[in-house]
Amino acid sequence: MNPITPIINGMKITLKHMFMKPVTLQYPTERPKVAIRFRGLHALNVSHDKAKCVACYLCPTVCPAKCITVEAAEDANHDKYATVYEIDMLRCIFCGYCVEACPVDAVKMTEEFELANYNRKDFIYSKERLLVKK
Repeated sequence: MNPITPIINGMKITLKHMFMKPVTLQYPTERPKVAIRFRGLHALNVSHDKAKCVACYLCPTVCPAKCITVEAAEDANHDKYATVYEIDMLRCIFCGYCVEACPVDAVKMTEEFELANYNRKDFIYSKERLLVKK
């Protein structure tokens, strides 16, 4: 047996795999497919042009990272609503407990995964930033 034969066979396999479908994703132009149950950026659901949140304090209570801040107020009809609703994304572990605990389905997790910023203060998402845009 010729000692060059195994090298040639190895090169055949290498060249065959080199021209197959690319393994990596060309990210800026090709978007990845996120799983159906992916937990990304939070969002507040809207009902009648205002947030559905009734400031029940269940989401900050159940949050293991303690990244949610809620402050309540009352309107003229004595209905509670959240005047301040903030999530610190630097502390959030994306567990989804806030979504499960919400009794009025006010909080949801979107498929948004691009959360990079240059400033630390940009990672604190206020109520206005979290409202669902239609």
